[in-house]
Order: sequence, then C-alpha cells, then structure tokens
Amino acid sequence: MFLLRMSLKNALRHRLRAALTLAGLAVAILSFGLLSTVVTAWYAGADAASDKRLISRSAISLVFPLPMSYGEKIRGVEGVTGISWANWFGGIYIEPKNFFPQFAVDPASYLRLYPEFQVDEAERAAFIRDRQGCLVGRKLAQRFGWKVGDTIPLKGTIYPGTWSFVVRGIYEGRDATTDENQFFFHWAYLNEWVLQRYPKRGNATGVFVVGIREGSEAALVSERVDSQFRNSLAETLTETEKSFQLSFVAMTDSIVLAIQVVSYVVILIIMAVMANTMAMAARERTAEYATLKALGFGPPVVGWLILLESILLCALGAGLGILLSFPAVQLVGHALDNLFPVFHIASQTLWLQAGAALVVALVSAAIPAWQSMRIRIVDGLRAIA
Repeated sequence: MFLLRMSLKNALRHRLRAALTLAGLAVAILSFGLLSTVVTAWYAGADAASDKRLISRSAISLVFPLPMSYGEKIRGVEGVTGISWANWFGGIYIEPKNFFPQFAVDPASYLRLYPEFQVDEAERAAFIRDRQGCLVGRKLAQRFGWKVGDTIPLKGTIYPGTWSFVVRGIYEGRDATTDENQFFFHWAYLNEWVLQRYPKRGNATGVFVVGIREGSEAALVSERVDSQFRNSLAETLTETEKSFQLSFVAMTDSIVLAIQVVSYVVILIIMAVMANTMAMAARERTAEYATLKALGFGPPVVGWLILLESILLCALGAGLGILLSFPAVQLVGHALDNLFPVFHIASQTLWLQAGAALVVALVSAAIPAWQSMRIRIVDGLRAIA
C-alpha cells in the first residue's frame, strides 16, 4: 500500500503534465478501439455465418445464375436437411446513397434456414401470403421510418423499372451480430417479371442456400452437391456460408490491413509519448530515489515505484478511453449504418484495448526504472532535477 500511495502521488504531482498524458492515452485507446471495431465490422458477416449452411453458386462467377431445376437434385443429396434460394436485386430507394442489401427469396424455406431473423408469427404469415410483400430489418425500418403496411418503391438497376413492395413484416436479430439492414421479397414475384420480358433468363437463381445436419459434414456435403453437376453446362461451387462471405471481404484485404496498421501505429506513438513522460519524471526524482536508497530501501522498491506510476497513469487513461469508446461507437455506427450494418464493440476489442494499455505501461517504465535502480546514492544526491 505504501508503494501504491507513493506512486499515485508521484503520478499526479505535475497536474498539467498528468492531465495531458491522460488525455493522450484516452484518445489513443479510443482511436485503437474504433479502428479495431471497424475491422470487426468488416468481418461481421463472416463471423455471424452459420456452420450449418452452405452456399451453392456458379463455379464460373456469381453473376451467372443457376437453373431452378438444380434445387430438387440438391435436396436429394445425402446430408442436406433443407434448401432455399436467393437472388440479388440491386434496386435504388429514392437516390443511390440509400444503399441496402435486397434479396429475392423463397419466404417460407428461407426463414426456416435463418432462425436468427426473428419475426412475429402474424407478420411472417402475411409476408408469405402477399406476393408483393417484403420483410425488412428493424434497423432498416428505423433508418427510413418504415412501418408495416407502407409501400416501398425501388428503382431497378439489374431489373429495370419501378418496383413497389408492401412492408408485411419487420424482423429483429437474435443477437447483436445479426444484420438488421436487409430487405427481402418474393423470388416468384421477380421470376414472373423476368419470364414476361426475358423468357430464357427465367426460372434461375443466383445462389442456393443449403442446410446441413452438422458443420463437420460441410466439406463432404459440398463435394456431393458439386459432383451432381460436374461436366454440366452450369457447374456449381459449394462452400460454407463463412467462406462465401469471406470471398467478398478478400476483395478489400488491403484496406483492412491498412486500418490494422494504423491502429497499431497509434499505440506506438502514444508509447513514445508515455516513455518520454516517465523518463522526465524519473530524472526529476533522481535525488528522491537516492534518498530512499540511503534510508535502506533496496533498488527493487525504486523500480516498483516507477512501474506502478506508469501502470496507474495508463490504467486511468485507458479506462477513460474505453468508457468513451461506447458512445463513440454508437455515433460512428449510426453515421455508417449503410456500410456497416453490424457495428458494436466486441469483448475482444475491449481486451485488446486493455492489453495495449498494459504493454504501453510496461515498455514506458522499463528503461527509466532500470536506470533509477542502478544509480549510486552519491551520484543521485548530487543530481539537480
């Protein structure tokens, strides 16, 4: 307790320097947490993917559709427990900046495979019944002020024209990692339009979603599905839902790497600032440390005083930075809701922030503590701070 009290008094002896150091630490830890949260949000779709779902798409490219006749063949593959399908729509709501994911799906089978989309039973039934109905996420509905019964116009890009949908339900995520910014409508409604205008392009879908019993069977079932269509005109590539999501993340790997590098550079900078602060404090107290040695206190006591002072400063600064991270993430998440539908502080990020603060504290105190422990009493008493 003596060492702790002395370290706390030393840390707060120069109020202005302590305040500036704490502010710098708080800003650095806050910035590190925000950048780490951005990286986490980038991988949110892949992290939330189920190991009991596979995605089957064209082996050539995702832009090439698969015939709907494949569905029954996939359903009959050993290990498959359910199947649905989805098609990317790509419509514009009022103006291009109002981007959100839109999928044409088979409502009943799709919702069975995605239990994390929690919908009121009455709204689920209404969505399934209404061919022109749509199901939207809670965050998406809040973003545009939509409510059940509203008519939503979308301007088609891949499928030209103005499309009208009626909101029949609003789903909520089972947990914080569930994307609540998606828009679902009937695949049959889209297919009917395609058959009327482009008959040869009808009765096709972008991907099949395949449900399996256990995640451990993913590779085996994927091989069984792909073998069904090997050497056909439309070969398939079946992979886990997580691998499918990561294929999109891989397109921006360089950006993610740059963000991670910047986050660690921020920690290195504050480490240099903190090391300079501790070095100045140790030089100013050289005579005091020599006096402690003269009174019979050993070198380890001096080292612990400096180390505890560094840890206390970093703990206070990091604590402030971590507390500020929660409102900061809310503000940033709200502003970037269309880019990062899942944006929250993960427990891993909090541990990284605390770990970074501890590393800064230990590294910053290492050299000043070692030098102060080695100083001779005579030399220390002659020192002028």
